Amino acid sequence: MELARDILAWALVLGGCFFTVVGAFGLVRLPDVYTRLHSAGLVDTAGAGLLLIGLTLYGGFTIVSIKLVLILVFLFFTSPATSNAFANSAYSAGVKPILAGEDDDKKGGAPSKP
Repeated sequence: MELARDILAWALVLGGCFFTVVGAFGLVRLPDVYTRLHSAGLVDTAGAGLLLIGLTLYGGFTIVSIKLVLILVFLFFTSPATSNAFANSAYSAGVKPILAGEDDDKKGGAPSKP
């Protein structure tokens, strides 16, 4: 039973690492503030969430696991609110999103709108 718990914990930790790396690439590669914000939200909720759940399983029921669960709950409440507030402030400041149709029109491709 302990082996199954360890395997599940390591799978969750590796999944969290995967989402964190993918989100970090998204922060570098994505074109505008709004898509980068989506990538940062992915790192917060999926990456950190899976990492914390995996560490909680691996550590067993201790005071450290209780602290990890509290951190997880804090992240799940604050990450979406922070992302929303940041997107609203960027939109209020006049930052326009890059739309898919704009790139097609500039390159001479088919227009995305009829």
